[in-house]
Amino acid sequence: MSRSESDVAGKILDHAEALVRTQGYNAFSFREVAKAVGVKSATVHYYHPTKADLGAAVARRYTDRFLKALGDPAAGPAEAVAPLRRLHALASDALTRDGMMCLCGMLGAEIAGLPPAVADEAAAFFRRTIDWTMAALAARPWGRGRPEAELRRVAVKTIATLEGGMIIARTMGDLSLFEDLAADNPATEAGAGP
Repeated sequence: MSRSESDVAGKILDHAEALVRTQGYNAFSFREVAKAVGVKSATVHYYHPTKADLGAAVARRYTDRFLKALGDPAAGPAEAVAPLRRLHALASDALTRDGMMCLCGMLGAEIAGLPPAVADEAAAFFRRTIDWTMAALAARPWGRGRPEAELRRVAVKTIATLEGGMIIARTMGDLSLFEDLAADNPATEAGAGP
């Protein structure tokens, strides 16, 4: 793939991601993506024969970038709340800097109407993020020796709180509602505080 082909392929994914994160999967078309990139719809079809292929590729890339941004689960301060703050910071950046929802949170809201390949990638995001959070908690003194079920409960509760907080803050037009979640961390309630 030449540099210009790689640029076009990346721009297709970028614009499709932005459309899903702002409007949802079912609200965008190849035509919109092509227009935003400055190519014909046939070019989008060349890289992604179906909308499901495009949606799955977008979700897979988003998940990989998200987990790369989180980094090594064992890195950072020893307090159990540290990895939960990393999750909050990434979600906060998306909401405040980009003005967008979590891509897989948007897909999750539409799960009943998604093609299986896209639904599978959305589920993979949550599965991998839960696994990362559990590993991060287990790497801290608080989490060592804790039952896996307890680590999973804290991980799921944290992610659910962040996803729900994004929805409420965006719906209410008040980002402070989301930022307040950082102080009200589920791990603290579970005894995972500093």
